[in-house]
Parts: sequence; structure tokens; C-alpha cells
Amino acid sequence: MTLKIRDWERPLLSLAYEAGQVYGPLPLPKVRDKKELDKAYEFCEAVTAVNSRSFFTASRFLPREKRRSVRALYAFCRKSDDIVDKPPSGRGDPDAVRDALASWQSRSLAQKADGKDPVILAWSDARRQHGIPPRYAEQLIQGVARDITVRRYQTFADLTSYCYGVAVTVGLMSMHIVGFTGVDAIPYALKLGVALQLTNVLRDVGEDWEAGRLYLPLDELRKFGLDEKDIEAGVVDDRWRAFMRFQIGRTRQLYSEAWPGIALLHADGRFAIAAAAGLYRAILADIEAHDYDVFSRRAHVSTWGKLRRLPAIWWSSKTIRGPMTNSGAV
Repeated sequence: MTLKIRDWERPLLSLAYEAGQVYGPLPLPKVRDKKELDKAYEFCEAVTAVNSRSFFTASRFLPREKRRSVRALYAFCRKSDDIVDKPPSGRGDPDAVRDALASWQSRSLAQKADGKDPVILAWSDARRQHGIPPRYAEQLIQGVARDITVRRYQTFADLTSYCYGVAVTVGLMSMHIVGFTGVDAIPYALKLGVALQLTNVLRDVGEDWEAGRLYLPLDELRKFGLDEKDIEAGVVDDRWRAFMRFQIGRTRQLYSEAWPGIALLHADGRFAIAAAAGLYRAILADIEAHDYDVFSRRAHVSTWGKLRRLPAIWWSSKTIRGPMTNSGAV
């Protein structure tokens, strides 16, 4: 099967390829106090458990060192996002939030880890162990910075650029922890990252609106006869159902196109990534099961729903057929 590369994917792939080549001054100095480092990793584990049950569940299936590193990555991403979404003084002055984000970037990517911050301590160690290119982390911080001032996205291409910053970068950094064959894996990571973030967008329409943000492409809303007044009113009618069916269909297509790329990951990490993709994809079915109402409830997959899906996901991850063609050069 030939890998499909759409026009909106090409500039994002360029960003990914470029960033992957910028490794910076590695290795970072090792942390000598193992007890302190273990506590830092435990803190990151707690952050992950509280903030993302799906990510926490999926990461259980990684070997211990990779699991700890992935959760340190999650904690780094979570803190980066919280600087924008949960500043100390309410919404915060945009300039003050930018300054705080710049300070966080400087401290979290410094050569010498800040021993006072457990997230930075664990994250720095994870970066050193797995040679994670710092440029991906910088791109993530630039992505979350958009939320300071950008509240609307006119087109799907605009939205995918945001998805790259806040989600695809996470997948690319995760690949360095899990292990991957080479640049051929990058287009698949791109598709999966966008699919995961689009799932977030569709799940969180109501919550995001309350926060003053609308991530749905405005031109696509108009094509289905919808506008911001409909979002504000939480309208679930035939127009909205058709719009959501279109959005969910496109997102599922991206999950499907990303799936063969799991075969390009190290064998001991495939199930974890497959579980993350499968459990998140199931959120789309929950949205459908509740008549596309993402205004009065938050779509989710129950603990039992996750457990009953895992055996099939495990088997699929073991029998997955990898890409048939070389897709590294686009």
C-alpha cells in the first residue's frame, strides 16, 4: 500500500525532518543522586496518572526504563501546557505568560538539570538516555504558546499546524524513547499525532468553548451550515451530526494510515503505542454513541471499556504488517 501524503502534511514533515537532525550538545551530565532521581520519576508518574488515564494505561506496557522516560516526557508536556492554561494569576497577562514559558524552556532544556524541579530532573535524564532532539521540545513549547493569543482556526491546514506543535512533537519524542527504525517512521508518527489531537479537539468542543477557544475549522463549519452561535448554544441537529461524521471519518482515516508505522518501532514498545492509539480512537465511538453531544458531556472510555479492548489491540500489534514501500523521502 502506497503511503498517502497530503498537501497539509508536507510542511509538517519538513519541520519534523529538520528538527530530528538537530540534536544539540548531548549527552547531558548524569544525575549522581539516584534516590533523588527516582523520586523525580515517581513525581512524573503521579502527574501522568492524575492527568491522563489513557496515556498512563498505555505506558504500563513499556519496559521500566522506557516507561519512566515516557512519563517524564508527559510531565514535561503537561507543565508546558499548564503554564499557558493555568497561570498562577488566573488567565494571566499574555506577556507574562510568554515570559514564563520562555523561562521554562530555558530551564527545561538547559545542560545542567534544575535539581529543585522534579519534572526537569527526570526529563533531563530521559533526554540524555534516549538522545531526544531538543528542537522537538522547542517546537512543542512554540505550539502551546499559540494558545496565548490564537483562539480560532480558519482552515483544517491551520489546525494541523497547531496539532503538529502540541501533539506530533510528543509522538516524535516518544519514538526516540521507544526506539524506531529510521526516518521512514516519521510520516506515520505525524499522522498518528494529528489523529490523537483531532480526537482531543472533537471530544473537548464544549470545554474549549467555555475557555474561549474554538479549534474546529471555521470554513468547514460554514460548509455544513454552522457557525459560532451554534457552538455557543450547543446545538445537536442534523447539520452538527453531518459535520461530526465528516470530522470523525477523517480522523479515523488518519489512525488507519498511521497503523502500519507501529511495525517500524522497537518490538518492546509496539503494544504501548498501539494501545495509546486504540484507546484514544475508541473515544470517537463514544462520541457517536451519545449522538455527537460534546457539549453537555465529555466523551471517554471506561476502565472496563479499555480492558476489554486491550487483548485485540495486543494481538493486532503482534501481527501488524509494516509499510510495503519506503516513505522516508517526501
